[in-house]
Amino acid sequence: MSRRLQPVAAILLVAALIGVPLWLVIATAGKSRAEAIDPDLSPPTQWHLWDNLRQVWTAADVPAAFFGSLLIVVPTVAGVLILGSMAAWVLARRTSRLTAALYALGISGIILPPAVVTVVLLLRQLGLAGTALGMIGVYLGIYLSTVIFFVTGFVRTIPEALEEAARIDGAGPVAVFRRIVLPLLRPVLATATILICLYVWNDVFYAFFVVGGRLDTLPLNLFQVASAGLYLNNWHLIFAYVILMSLPLVVVFAVAQRKIIAGITGGAVK
Repeated sequence: MSRRLQPVAAILLVAALIGVPLWLVIATAGKSRAEAIDPDLSPPTQWHLWDNLRQVWTAADVPAAFFGSLLIVVPTVAGVLILGSMAAWVLARRTSRLTAALYALGISGIILPPAVVTVVLLLRQLGLAGTALGMIGVYLGIYLSTVIFFVTGFVRTIPEALEEAARIDGAGPVAVFRRIVLPLLRPVLATATILICLYVWNDVFYAFFVVGGRLDTLPLNLFQVASAGLYLNNWHLIFAYVILMSLPLVVVFAVAQRKIIAGITGGAVK
């Protein structure tokens, strides 16, 4: 009997850990200012969710911040996935000591955080401080290690006979990677996409030092809105902003999750 109750208890625990904070955000965003002064789990007496979302969308200049986030997130994710998967493919197929050292260096960024002061000074010397290109370069350097770590182990599970057959047919390294390796990496790349999007989309620490005041992103704009006197302690508007900021991530997660399932199913059939 206890074994049957364990899955149910686990599901209820996960639902509580996810559902309670989610309900707190939605309920607070749907309240009036007077009800939301002290956020709690009680439902609003009258829902103002749509009005709060509309007020935040217009008053907090969410469209401009959304465009700024897209300007940084899309090139960052594309560059990290492409460069990381290509590097992981080479590192997984070579077995020399130099390759092992390069792999250790490549994944060292996971445990060695970058020095913010040094990064900012370097970007100033290069003329990239306060620019989207500089912010993209910082994120590439930070999260490239994560993609290399994930993809290298996955590439080692791909039979080398597939690549050898393509080479016999006359395919070069680029063609082998694009036609053989890259399609098989869809499940792990979908997982990496979710992680990188989550990290970059919600980042306020590095963005504050690199592009703060010159380019608006959603986290930076939320920080400014929450700190402004007009929105100070207006939790209903702050939580409404959180909902707007989280919706694109929900879409990315839904799409990437389908890709993961499709990739795993396709690999099982093959």
